[in-house]
Amino acid sequence: MKLRQKEFSRIDTAGHVYLDFTGGNLYPQSLVLQHQTMLLNQVLGNPHSSNPTSHFATEKVEEARAAVLRYFGAEDYTCIFTPNASGALKIVGESYPFDENSVFILTADNHNSVNGIRDFCTKKGGQTHYVPVQYEDLMIPEAMLKESLARFNDKTNKLFAFPAQSNVSGVKHDLKWIAAAQQKGFDVLLDAAAFVPSSRLDLSVVKPDFVSVSFYKIFGYPTGIGCLLVRNSTLEKLVKPWFAGGTVTLVSVASQSRFLASGHERFEDGTINYTELPAIKLGLEFIQSIGIERINQHVLTAVEYLANRLRESKHSNGAPMVKIFGPYDFSRRGGNIILNILDPDGRAFSFQLVEEAANARKISIRTGCFCNPGIDEINNCLSNNELATYFTSRDCGNYYDMIAFLGKMRGAIRVSVGLATVKADLDAFLRFVASYSDKNASGTVSGEK
Repeated sequence: MKLRQKEFSRIDTAGHVYLDFTGGNLYPQSLVLQHQTMLLNQVLGNPHSSNPTSHFATEKVEEARAAVLRYFGAEDYTCIFTPNASGALKIVGESYPFDENSVFILTADNHNSVNGIRDFCTKKGGQTHYVPVQYEDLMIPEAMLKESLARFNDKTNKLFAFPAQSNVSGVKHDLKWIAAAQQKGFDVLLDAAAFVPSSRLDLSVVKPDFVSVSFYKIFGYPTGIGCLLVRNSTLEKLVKPWFAGGTVTLVSVASQSRFLASGHERFEDGTINYTELPAIKLGLEFIQSIGIERINQHVLTAVEYLANRLRESKHSNGAPMVKIFGPYDFSRRGGNIILNILDPDGRAFSFQLVEEAANARKISIRTGCFCNPGIDEINNCLSNNELATYFTSRDCGNYYDMIAFLGKMRGAIRVSVGLATVKADLDAFLRFVASYSDKNASGTVSGEK
């Protein structure tokens, strides 16, 4: 509560209940003030020069880069700053040496920015293969994953991608899969964007080849900066498909030749966000001042309390008011829960209408598919035939068009907690859910004519 009052008092002043930490963390007041003071008392110039202001900005950017590597124990890695985690993933997709003898394996539980890498693979003649998730607990079946990793011994340039933590269900997938896949000849891409805000990722212990991170997910400010951490032994495997300002050491127009820069400079296109990047070091110092283990325990306690109270919620006929997707074991979950609110007959309320009602109470939750269609297709029991029929029957479509065509619900409700969450936030959401007691999904009270 002291941290809430010191760093996040604006939440209560404005009367908000913020439960969308997986969508975006909240920035602490001290971080913004520290960064503001630095900007107002220093002069920063574009780093691509040796003048005094450029030199100072370069120092601050490199301090941030070094802080990132220290924080993740990444002595054997190169830190490439990107506009966001999606930008980090795009570098891997466009630069990985896919060809007709390549395979890209990924879990069905993945953000669309990972799913999108399949286009780079297939357009170069490579093969894409998904490992499904289990309906019961949204976990990846280990036996099926092992079988998939063992199937492609004849392939070269093999890439395996999975999230350390699902951005939807909160499931923490086992990091032992990194070494298991590497032993089968795969390079491993770990999407850590949802994991690192409340869990420690020590790259001196686990060693994926590529790691994507978004900093506003960790400490809220600044937005528009992420990074790709690339294992040094794998860095030269990435083949940059083009060049831009700042990524070359020499370019000729007459001979149409160029020499690419080395290391992180090869991949940081154009002018980096040099006024905002110094805040990354300050943000990591803020997290370290609290302790990621303390944040982890706080998030675990909060999400368990919320989930347990939601599971206890019943209509007067004894039917559950909430369906929570994913495992009951919270030692394998992070700070987000995906759920539906049910009526006494077990029908789910429209998540759009639930969000509208929450908005009216200034409760910030998130609804939809969360850029993770694999989880949504499993939760709503969409078959391969249904999906194939829909996509082959039209040249374009959208979320609501598919709902109308299939006659099945898409999407759900996501509630996520973070370091600024207090019990009052959770109780406010529980009261909101209780307001659906004995109502039916068409908006009337159960039993009414």
